[in-house]
Amino acid sequence: MTKTVLITGAGIGIGRATAKAFGKLGAHVLVTDVLVTEGEAVAAEIIAAGGAASFHPLDVKSTEAVEAVFAYAEAELRGVDTVIANAGIAHRVPIETMTDALWDHTLDIDLKGVMRVFRRAVPGMRARGAGTLVALSSIMGIAYGWDEHVHYSAAKAGVVGLVRGMAVELASQGIRVNGIAPGYIRTAQLLSAQHSLGPAGAEAAPAFIPMGRLGEPEDIADVVLFLASDAARYITGQVIVADGGLLVGRY
Repeated sequence: MTKTVLITGAGIGIGRATAKAFGKLGAHVLVTDVLVTEGEAVAAEIIAAGGAASFHPLDVKSTEAVEAVFAYAEAELRGVDTVIANAGIAHRVPIETMTDALWDHTLDIDLKGVMRVFRRAVPGMRARGAGTLVALSSIMGIAYGWDEHVHYSAAKAGVVGLVRGMAVELASQGIRVNGIAPGYIRTAQLLSAQHSLGPAGAEAAPAFIPMGRLGEPEDIADVVLFLASDAARYITGQVIVADGGLLVGRY
């Protein structure tokens, strides 16, 4: 298992579950988020459970902030072995009210934010001849359109292209790049009535998910662990759908 893992958006939801999962396996977890209180709590939980973790405030829109976290890891932990690019937003915006600023804000986080952390991780991984990069896309970026969320769908589709391109570029250097496309996962984002399904929609969703339930953050965390592990040593450039059969079950 990887020695040091950096996770963006690790304060809540899928990021939190992933951080705790890596902590249980003995990795040193660099918990990063713009949510300071939540991020500090996750790092404290990992440490309390006997693991190793540290919290670092990180806005993935800032190249300078990304640099600071990696500089810490290289000085104190001999670098980062795995990066999980999980930070993202999904705001409901009808196309007729989609300003350039709203479009740019979502893509700056959901797509360019992935590029920023992956780009900074590459030199150290290349020097060591090994590394794993995992990005969070969405079923809304690989198969579904999402009305009033076109900027989100565009960004998540872009993540798929980023994964494929970087995988080809870095494969010969021992660096694997993969993605995950979650379906409906029980997170604060999904439960937002303003921006997503909301509580009522979440309650109704299991009726059209073949496995009969919403996904939990831990369901996605386990896929991340697999992709970051040696069990996935011959897998790169792939985006794994984890949706309880939703895409194949909608006729």
